[in-house]
Amino acid sequence: MARKTKQQALETRQHLLDVAIRLFSQHGVSATSLADIAKAAGVTRGAIYWHFKNKSDLFNEIWELTESSIGDLETEYQAKFPDDPLSVVRELLIYILQATVADERRRLMTEIIFHKCEFVGELAVLQQARRELYMEGNERIESSLQRCIDAEMLPKNLRLSHAVILLRSYITGLIENWLVAPDSFDLHGQAEDYVAILLEMFQNCPTLRSSPH
Repeated sequence: MARKTKQQALETRQHLLDVAIRLFSQHGVSATSLADIAKAAGVTRGAIYWHFKNKSDLFNEIWELTESSIGDLETEYQAKFPDDPLSVVRELLIYILQATVADERRRLMTEIIFHKCEFVGELAVLQQARRELYMEGNERIESSLQRCIDAEMLPKNLRLSHAVILLRSYITGLIENWLVAPDSFDLHGQAEDYVAILLEMFQNCPTLRSSPH
């Protein structure tokens, strides 16, 4: 019985997260209250507070679940391509672009972060968490590119700090432009080409090479 109760609690929690993502996407984070989420989910306000301390807590969990899926996938690709770190980077970037189109949860969450959320008021506390996730992401990207350099799949004199910023800006730029005008280009179908262009820039762009001392 206890196992069933725990399972029911997990299902309710997931249901609340799914409803919250939908409402945040429709109305924006600031305009959506926990009471709105509880009503749409068909539970009492007390039930939602049993799962989440406040809206910031709920929003942060949605965000962390979205980010953690990328870490899990990177581990999976590393097992699939143990001696090919460049393929790990390539496949992960292709997935991120294609999942923005094909995975509703990821698309909605990305749209919310870019266009439907102001980190002010009760959500101001998430700004520091956002910065920490950003810095952790940069460290992960740098480590991935360094593995490619060590495997001689990227130039040894690649300006790594520049490459990290360019990679993040390139991918998020593609995603944000697609979210604004989804019909303007085929992000899913052309994802492989966009990633190939980025990696070719890393491999061949003279300005991305550090000068010899």
